[in-house]
This record gives sequence, structure tokens and C-alpha cells, in this order.
Amino acid sequence: MTRKIWDISPAIRPGIPVWPGDTDYSESRTWELNDECPVNVSRFAMSTHTGAHADAPFHYDANGAAIADVPLDYYLGAVQLFDVRDFDGPVLPAHFADHLQIGVSRVLFRTYDKAPVDQWDERFKAIAPETIEALAQRHVKLVGTDTPSLDPQTSKTMDAHHAVRSAQMAILEGLVLDNVPAGVYELIALPLKLANLDAAPVRAILRSLED
Repeated sequence: MTRKIWDISPAIRPGIPVWPGDTDYSESRTWELNDECPVNVSRFAMSTHTGAHADAPFHYDANGAAIADVPLDYYLGAVQLFDVRDFDGPVLPAHFADHLQIGVSRVLFRTYDKAPVDQWDERFKAIAPETIEALAQRHVKLVGTDTPSLDPQTSKTMDAHHAVRSAQMAILEGLVLDNVPAGVYELIALPLKLANLDAAPVRAILRSLED
């Protein structure tokens, strides 16, 4: 039997919400399949933070590594998904601390009943910096969320991101965790190897640990 797969990436398409002021996604055809051309070939333009993506340290640290230099093992392996939809305010240590399974070093937070893939939500649930610190104390090396950022939209200090920097963790943002039950899975979410950039799109999936 084949292990069940949950695709936790939104479709990248015209109209996908982006951070206010950032680059809208666009696409066009370079060559079109017809009697005189044997192939379709397209081009697209987008922000590195469109849809499901991995932040690089360079995103929030001028001396940080570009996404191509972040070790891939961060994005592969056992992950625990926590459902925090019932809690108001930012994600706090109390929302997961007593339930993190031993040996799991990646954590995802589901904050939405249904991820807003068609419109921007400026009031998305942030992750408190003390939550990042608590995760780091438990040897977690990746934190992911179904929101566009760990920090609130209005943040100028990026406290959660800098807590990640201090702990040398990795970040996934913009996931779609609808209909995925809380529990432990295998995460596969490899970022594109963009040599000089601050983030990269991922095709993120969760896979059941058993058939």
C-alpha cells in the first residue's frame, strides 16, 4: 500500500494573495504550441515569498545565508502538526509544550479553518518569540505555519524571526493545512536552489508514517 500524501502548498496562479506592496504573480507564454512551434514554453514573475515558501536567514539578517545554502535536512523528516485554531492571539508555548512528541524536531501550526488562498488576511495569527525559544529548547529545528509570516504584519522588529535566527532554525510559511489532522507526519518541503536570494518557493507535502 502507498502512504497517504497531503499536499500543503497553495496553487501558484494569477491572483494569489501577496504581502501588500510585494510583487504580484504574473505569467505569460513565450512560445505556444501550434503548427509552426512544437512546444509550449512559459515565463513567470513572482516574489520569493509567494505561496508556500522557505525563508532564508538572509531575509532577516544582512549577514545570513541565502536559501541555497540552508541545509536540506531541515526540510525533510518527522514533523508534528499542532491545531491552534481555538486559541486567541499569537501562538504561545502553552499551546503545544506538553504535547510535543519526543524525537520530533519539526513543528507546524494550523491557525485557519480554511487558509485564505483567494484574499489577503492582515490579521493572521502570529507566533510569539517565546514560542520559538521554547521550541528551540526542545531541539526543534524547523517551524512552519499556514500564515504568510511568523511575525504580525505590522511588526518592524521581527522578533519571532530573530528568535529563529538566534536558534539557527528554519522557517516555512504560507502553507495550506486545511483538513490535515493534528499529529505526526513526514515532511518533504525542499526549497528551490536560488543562489543569492532571501527565500524560495517549496512544494510542501506531508506523508503518513504508516500505510
